[in-house]
Order: sequence, then structure tokens, then C-alpha cells
Amino acid sequence: MNIILANAEEVNSQRLTLSDNRAKHIVKVLRAEVGDQVRVGLINGDMGTGTILAIKSKYPFSVEMELNLSRQPHSIPPLDLILALPRPIMLKRILSQVTALGVGSIHLINANRVEKSFWEAGILKPEEYYTHLLHGLEQAVDTRLPSVHIHPKFKTFMEDIFPSLAQNYHHLLLAHPTGEQQLGNVIGCKNNRIALAVGPEGGWVDYEVKKFQKQGFHSCTIGERILKVDTAVIALHARISALREVSKVSES
Repeated sequence: MNIILANAEEVNSQRLTLSDNRAKHIVKVLRAEVGDQVRVGLINGDMGTGTILAIKSKYPFSVEMELNLSRQPHSIPPLDLILALPRPIMLKRILSQVTALGVGSIHLINANRVEKSFWEAGILKPEEYYTHLLHGLEQAVDTRLPSVHIHPKFKTFMEDIFPSLAQNYHHLLLAHPTGEQQLGNVIGCKNNRIALAVGPEGGWVDYEVKKFQKQGFHSCTIGERILKVDTAVIALHARISALREVSKVSES
């Protein structure tokens, strides 16, 4: 937890009082004392510091602080993720990791190789996945939550929903082990938005690949090795970020 996050409703006259796991973290991990400052941010709001005014260092823990929030949140990351719904335990990891790395939105979609039982998982409830998004923000020291959209019907998403979203993107990338292009041949350095589609364990079937390509997606690969979904998502995000940085340097 590299930043303490709070909802705006918890703040009263620039004062924030905590008595949950955040207070425990300040006491047991940060070992803060009265007068110390800790990083604080409002969810989807500004960031800054909190000066500790009072602290109860034994259970039940509590911390009262005065806030000075003068930094705006980071800009919306230029990458949006379209992800075939993975198994619940893997989705939990992916949500926190991609939030830490930075994504603007996450679209969870169906695919031929997605097990039907996955759609009954509790992690798809907002109150469940919200916690994992917060963990990512706490790690990355950010306050801007990615939006999460759930699409249980593949064809409906591709034919009815995505066409209206496509105009927001400069690059449409379909991750596929047998992709026709390398990422470096597609991505430029400009901060234009990218939609990245990552398939399920076992990959996209031909019908799905054709549907993506019809919408303008480029089928891309990052190498011969086939990775698990959670590994692939992180590797792709890192590769896209690195390619943009290299391109910026070469053009400067």
C-alpha cells in the first residue's frame, strides 16, 4: 500500500479518520506517529499528503489526519484492454496488475474457449472486483480507477458495441500466437489510444479472429512462446510501453 486511498465522502473539512485496514497499515507497516505525513489520495480525485493529528497504535487501530491534496491524478492511460474472461483466480491477479500498470478501461468478453461457469463467479460483481482495482492503484500511487465493462455475448460485443468504440482508437491490436505482424511494426510513439484484445487459455478460434479483423484489428504476436493469459497481458503491456518509449527517443 504505497498510497492511502479514501472516498470523498469520508473527508470532512479536510480531515480524514480511519479505523480499518488502512489505519492498521499506517500503524503496523508505516509505523507512523503524530506529526508524520503519509501519501493520501481520493479515489478518482486529487493526491497529496495527510498529516497525522492523532493515532491509536493498539487494536482497534485508528488514525486521524489533516489532508493537503494538491496533485491531480495521472492522465487516463492510453491503453484499453479487451480480455476474454479468464478463470476467477487469474482474473483477480490481472485486475490488480493491469491497474497498477495503467489501463483506461477493461472489457471482459466471452469467447469460444471461456468456460460457462466463469460467468457465475463472484469476482464479476462490482463490490468484488473493486477491491482488486484498488490494490493496483495503491501499488502504483494513483487514484484513477479504470472502468470495467462486462459482455457475456461475444457476437453482441463485436457487432453492436465495439463499432461505436472503435473511433476512439488509433491502433487495434489482437494478441494471437500465430499473429501476422510484430507489435513493433504497428505501434508508433504518439499517445493515441490503443485497444488490446487478449484471448483465453487456448487462444481465439478462427471465427473470433475474423470478427476482430473485420473491425480493423491487426493480429499481432510477441514471439513463438505461448504464455498463460496473466503473463501474456503483462508482457504485452510492457512491450507496448517499451516500443512507444523507443519510438519517442528515436524521433526526438
